[in-house]
Order: sequence, then structure tokens, then C-alpha cells
Amino acid sequence: MGEKELNREKKIGIAVIALMVVLVAAAWIYVGIPMVRLIRQPEVFRDWVDSHGVFGRIGFVLMVIFQIIIAVIPGEPFELAAGYAFGAVEGTVLCILASFLGSMIVFMLVRRYGMRLVRLFFTEEKIESLRFLKTSRKRAFLFFIIFMIPGTPKDLLGYYAGLTDMSIGTWAFISFFGRLPSLLTSTLGGDAMGDSRYGLAAGILCAAVLLSGAGALIYGKIGRDENRQEDKRNGCAQRRFTEDKK
Repeated sequence: MGEKELNREKKIGIAVIALMVVLVAAAWIYVGIPMVRLIRQPEVFRDWVDSHGVFGRIGFVLMVIFQIIIAVIPGEPFELAAGYAFGAVEGTVLCILASFLGSMIVFMLVRRYGMRLVRLFFTEEKIESLRFLKTSRKRAFLFFIIFMIPGTPKDLLGYYAGLTDMSIGTWAFISFFGRLPSLLTSTLGGDAMGDSRYGLAAGILCAAVLLSGAGALIYGKIGRDENRQEDKRNGCAQRRFTEDKK
């Protein structure tokens, strides 16, 4: 590829990134903020759902998909609102469906645009913290376990998965089943609030906070241990390569 073609590719890449930044900012301002405001008013949201029937459910699914793609939007308020507005069973089903679709869209977008897209939402430090998941022989197992633990950064994991050579079938399984434990605690809590069972709701939400705290600690330990092992393997491989060259 000649120098002119390289410069052209570089300019196109910069233009694409700039366009993505503008689109993400516009989506957050004109869609994200109003959407979060609605979700954070459970009674208003339930009235909105009731007045729109099946289209309210479709609207909610689209909201969650949007939340997963625009990773700066927190997901917990949507899960609580789902339990409050739809009940535990329907709320969980809608959240799983929406999360699955959003996760698959993110996976395919990252496969297309790579690190340029991931850097729009996450710092280099956060991306680097997951480096062990790129080459680990236990990658699929680790992804699934980390996804199952409440309190782990699932949006970051979703974006990072697209940077690996994981098959789309494996990712579909992880993204569908892996979110279930954390979704259940939120939708059950929202359902209890919707039925005015405030004691039960408080108990579920307290348990969810404790599980999330424990999950964050477990996730941190897994990441540190796996990264140390990865660095050790890379160091051994580098030493063998150096010795072979002598």
C-alpha cells in the first residue's frame, strides 16, 4: 500500500472516530438522558408502559439495547424498573432478551471497528485489566464465570469480547445465560417495590448490594491472578525466544 493510500486510510479512520464521538454524544443528550429520567420514576414508567401496551414492552427492549450499546448509561435502574412495571417473570424475560440482543450488536460492532470503538467508552487502563481474557486457554469459562458474578463490569466485558477470537456462538451462550443472576436480584427487588412489599424489596436490594460488593472483590482477584499468570507465561516465552536466538 502506497503512502497516499495509507494517508487516505488514516483520514477515513479519524473521520469515522470523530463521527462516532458525535453520534454517541448526541444519543446520550437527546435519547439517553430523557430515557434515564423516565426509568428513574418507576410509577411514571409503569403508567407509560400500561398506556402503550405491547409497544411499551418493545420500547423498553429498545431502551435496554440502547443502554448496552451506549455503555456509559447504568443498567441497574432499567432492571429495577422492569420488575416494577412488568413483574419479576416478564421483567426478567424482557431484560434477558434485550441484554442478549444488545450484547450481540456490540460484539458485531467491535468485530467491525475494533479498538477504535472500544476506546470511545473505556480507558486504556480498564481495557488493559482484561488482557488475560484475550489469550487465556480458560477464556470462555472465565468470561462466563465473571458474567455470572453480580457487580462485575459486564458492559466492559461485552465490548472486550469482540476484540478476542471467541466464536459468536460461544458469546451468544455467555451473553444469554451469564446475566441471569444479577438480573434476577434487580427484577425481584423491583417487583417487590411495585407490590408495596417494601421490607422484602429492601432485603433483596441489600442482598444485591452485598453480592455486588463481594462480586467486585472476586472479579478484582480473578483479574489480578490471571494477569500475573499471563505476564509470567509471556516472560517465560520471551526468555525462551532470547535463548533460542543466541
